[in-house]
Amino acid sequence: MGLYLRPATLEDALAALGARRWTVLAGATDHFPARGDTPPDEDILDISALPRAITREGEGWHIPCGATWADVIAADLPPAFDALKQAAGQVGGRQVQNMGTLAGNLCNASPAADGVPCLLAMQAEVAIAGPRGERLLDVAEFVLGPRRTALAADEIVTGLHIPAPSGRRSTFVKLGARRFLVISIAMAAVSLDIAAGVVTGARVALGACGPVAARLPEVEAALVGHAPDPGRVQPAQFAGLAPIDDIRATAAYRRHAAVELVRRAVGELA
Repeated sequence: MGLYLRPATLEDALAALGARRWTVLAGATDHFPARGDTPPDEDILDISALPRAITREGEGWHIPCGATWADVIAADLPPAFDALKQAAGQVGGRQVQNMGTLAGNLCNASPAADGVPCLLAMQAEVAIAGPRGERLLDVAEFVLGPRRTALAADEIVTGLHIPAPSGRRSTFVKLGARRFLVISIAMAAVSLDIAAGVVTGARVALGACGPVAARLPEVEAALVGHAPDPGRVQPAQFAGLAPIDDIRATAAYRRHAAVELVRRAVGELA
């Protein structure tokens, strides 16, 4: 049995990380189920006591590392956050939503993590702190591959900064064997800036269709300058996808589903 520490402040958490190697956990809704019946033997730094209140910051919002999926659902957030709220309502069951954190979902870096496409589409920045100071990374720079992030062993994600300008709306569409308690076959998050009925900015991201969630620049370019129209989403714009065959779906099915999911998402925002 390893050591267990639950700091109440970020300063205490950083001091602990500087002193020894820890496994950092918040809700642990991925970590402990993955261990099965094997008891934990690593040193655990439990950050679930750190602040979790979602707050306004200028033209955007700050989601701290302690904020759970349930906190996101309950928060009074603008339409720019609709995708994230929709994803939060489909992550696991109520118990997972009450314990699991958005930051933990990001740090787990699963190709099928429901939160990551939303954060990409919403232009989220990851706030990181460690002994060398603080830094901000785009989500695409933070998630490097399956279960790999840019986080150093002595660093911690302190939260997420997400802009929410007027006129921005988003939505999330998930495909699975059922709606809840299931790992996604494919998912799409779309965020549009709309002025006078015309798309002035577009961010489209897919998850579970490659080693990491990724944006689709060709789809985004096709949407900008026009009314939000699902017909502008075409299969040729998805050529860069790298889906795999696995127990949940074939690569060909994922590629076909991805186009339909993005079309549905754009249609919801039209």
